[in-house]
Amino acid sequence: MNHNPILDVDSYKASHYRQYPPGTTAVSSYIESRGGAAPHTVFFGLQRFLKTYLSQRVTQAHIEEAAHLLPAHGLPFHEAGWRHILEVHGGRLPLSVEAVPEGSVVPVSNVLVQVRNTDPTCAWLTSYVETALLRAVWYPTSVATRSFECRRIIAAALERTADNADGLPFKVHDFGARGASSAETAALGGAAHLLSFQGTDTVAAIRLLRESYDADMPGFSIPAAEHSTMTAWGREREVKAYANMLASFGGEGRVVAVVSDSYDLFHAIDALWGEQLREAVMNSGGTLVVRPDSGDPVQIVCESIERLMAKFGFRTNSKGYRILPDCVRVIQGDGVSPAMIETILDAMAEQGLCADNVAFGMGGELLQRVDRDTQKFAMKASAVEIDGQWHDVYKDPVTDPGKVSKRGRLALVHDGLWRTVRAEQRGAANNALREVFRDGALYLEDTLDAVRARLDVSALT
Repeated sequence: MNHNPILDVDSYKASHYRQYPPGTTAVSSYIESRGGAAPHTVFFGLQRFLKTYLSQRVTQAHIEEAAHLLPAHGLPFHEAGWRHILEVHGGRLPLSVEAVPEGSVVPVSNVLVQVRNTDPTCAWLTSYVETALLRAVWYPTSVATRSFECRRIIAAALERTADNADGLPFKVHDFGARGASSAETAALGGAAHLLSFQGTDTVAAIRLLRESYDADMPGFSIPAAEHSTMTAWGREREVKAYANMLASFGGEGRVVAVVSDSYDLFHAIDALWGEQLREAVMNSGGTLVVRPDSGDPVQIVCESIERLMAKFGFRTNSKGYRILPDCVRVIQGDGVSPAMIETILDAMAEQGLCADNVAFGMGGELLQRVDRDTQKFAMKASAVEIDGQWHDVYKDPVTDPGKVSKRGRLALVHDGLWRTVRAEQRGAANNALREVFRDGALYLEDTLDAVRARLDVSALT
């Protein structure tokens, strides 16, 4: 389906151009997270949308398609307005978009994006783009926030139980591509994950970051087994399947992951990895990552590590926690969520096990188990200009105080704390909202390196 910017909209938006007061020349709207699962959000994804979609010019073909579809669908079509955009602006959308820098960690209930029309005859356009613009922001920001929460949890566990946090960038691996609702969902969510971590099997995310954020190679993976490649050998030749993985992909400095519960995980650890293949693992010069894929995650992770220690040994680090030799580790990729990661790491610490013994894989929980209400995202009009005078616009429903919206033209101030203020009350403070798009063109562009660096700095303040 070819993208038509006029039709990338909720149906009812097509009727809104007739609903504003006479003399309306500008509408200013904003996007915020009103609360939700995390007390902050990691802002990400707007640049991709601006480059790929909002920069697309409206064409005669787009207008003709909309003129045919919308009236048949039961709605009026503002053909004069769209022809004005085509003829006067060359099809470029006369909008200004301001946003907080991507990678910023911003407490909820603060403005993240602000948009208004730049052509006084196109006041209706600001809210018309809500459908596409809000969707472009809430999803990748929600995934980036979830991934950041995982990073925060694991960093705390490493601080408590490990000598260093060198392995943190690879502690959560994205397994979510097959569980996402579309290829674009996988790309956006997978890219958001790669702000906090560098492990991924979502190739679409790599491509997105290379295309839209000037990234070279933003994520990495390793050779890994799946059940089909292991069970193809048959149960009686399970050890040969494992030996083939070591022979094919092991070696000095290499890492290989092998799912080991196709039949009996603990037999695989005790008798196959821990006895028949022990010397091969110990002498490979690389790292074998044993992957359980069933059972209670907390019990399975702790017992797998203990059994591996019984076969391969361990050392006690400077903080008094036990850690496997570098040749072997565990990755848990089944039933993983931020809460489960914290539960597993707490259980490991109680048993004297260093958090560096384990990494995690997340699939649907990372890329799919979020929606707009996870962080309560909304886009609302906050000011309207009528006959040259700006007026506040807001909602204040008595039935839900949590949906009270902000008023006026807004600014975002960061002076030790993040605060949303009225633009005219900002004073000498810098406005963290930057104009990133104007009149159909990307105005300011970030690289992935800059976004990641901003997240690193934000995470410490």
